[in-house]
Amino acid sequence: MDTLARMAAFVAVVDAGGFSAAARKEGRSKAILSKHVAELENRLGVRLLNRTTRTLAPTEAGLAYYREALEILQRMSDLEDVVRDTHREVRGSLRIAVPRTLGEGVLMEAIVAFARKEPRISLDLRLDDRFVDLVEEGFDMAVRVSELADSSLIARKLAPLRLVVAASPELLKHHGRPSVPDDMAALPCVIDTNARWRSNWGFVVDGTRHSVAVSGRLEANSPNAAKVAALHGIGFAMLPYPVARREILEGRLETVLDDYVCNAGAIYAVYPHRRHLSGKVRALVDHLAEWFGDPVHLAELGGAEEPRPAPAPSKLTVAAD
Repeated sequence: MDTLARMAAFVAVVDAGGFSAAARKEGRSKAILSKHVAELENRLGVRLLNRTTRTLAPTEAGLAYYREALEILQRMSDLEDVVRDTHREVRGSLRIAVPRTLGEGVLMEAIVAFARKEPRISLDLRLDDRFVDLVEEGFDMAVRVSELADSSLIARKLAPLRLVVAASPELLKHHGRPSVPDDMAALPCVIDTNARWRSNWGFVVDGTRHSVAVSGRLEANSPNAAKVAALHGIGFAMLPYPVARREILEGRLETVLDDYVCNAGAIYAVYPHRRHLSGKVRALVDHLAEWFGDPVHLAELGGAEEPRPAPAPSKLTVAAD
């Protein structure tokens, strides 16, 4: 047990980036954490941390030990969860990676509903658009808008996610409404450089995927920024439906080429392969699947039809510069 306590202390210090921060987060004495790490280094006969007056970082041996220790501690936590599940108790902490755009919107509502339903679970939600390494970075699960490519992970589909091409009514009056995807090549567009499609927008024409190269004078690495630009008439923008939902329902943005736009894929809950799926992860995944299975919440992702203002018909025209 002493070894596990020392191991947990070391992982806490690395995660927090220092002894003081770890002590505050864990609610323990800095001296005790330092003692545990020193004892662990003495037992192993290697230095695990490089310490200076300002910084602390794991050595090469420390990083290797940290990765294995995370797995061991997670297995211990999983074992405890399996035992607790037999008594129908769900408790513990969950560290979750979520795309920023979803995490600041519709997904946060689902997470908050889960927190209210499961008061024995504490949640550490990290909003980041990059793909985190769940095992190496110590995450219990992630929510991703992507098909599963890593065979070391398990994915459960939660809901489809719709893309739209949207523009302001003023821009449509000036430039006209495109009738086929190729029309987009001649129209001003806002480029979301953070999206995987960037300036090559995907459509389906006669059952075949078709890519159109678009251009414009404004690029941004955020769908929310692209939406703001579209609202002000800078150009057309390809956006996840949840990002533009309110503006579409209010008529401040109108969608075009709805019959052609490719879907963004789906939203997945992703978690590492484990012999036993912990009760807390299972509880959250089940909750998210149930939440987005509700037609009301599914509509927020564009997976079900919502009433929207009927766009005024217009012909495509190319305005003179």
